[in-house]
Amino acid sequence: MAKKVAISACLTGEKCRYDGTDNHMPSLVKLLEKKGYELVPFCPEAPAFGTPRPTIDVVRYPGGEIGVRSNKTGQDVSFAIEGYARKFFDEHPDIALFIGKDRSPSCGVCTARCYDVEGHLLAVDETGLMAKEALRREIESYDAEAYIKEKA
Repeated sequence: MAKKVAISACLTGEKCRYDGTDNHMPSLVKLLEKKGYELVPFCPEAPAFGTPRPTIDVVRYPGGEIGVRSNKTGQDVSFAIEGYARKFFDEHPDIALFIGKDRSPSCGVCTARCYDVEGHLLAVDETGLMAKEALRREIESYDAEAYIKEKA
């Protein structure tokens, strides 16, 4: 039985980014398949907000709470991504590895940009909400670019 890897769907070539494009990384897909992984693509944003869609950012609210909000409306949309993440991992309890898209507010493991409520950049090493759920469940997790550098 193949080990399963949760992988950002845009990395597999699915056109699910906010602008309707992908971030296809054929070298990553081939590497994972060569290592015997079964790919389980995910995208927490497309089902919740559609494609194309307004961009979202990780925000640190006064008091320190981290969330994700729409750049178009300013509305906090954390609940949609967090709900998707919990459901995804509940439905796939045998995920052995998580590969997220670098800098994604949903999928970035340690490269998401974080802003304050006024839009000032606070950090470039935040964790996206889907990646936080993977880490909370103690799943080995990498940003795609780091995985390629470390494991290729």
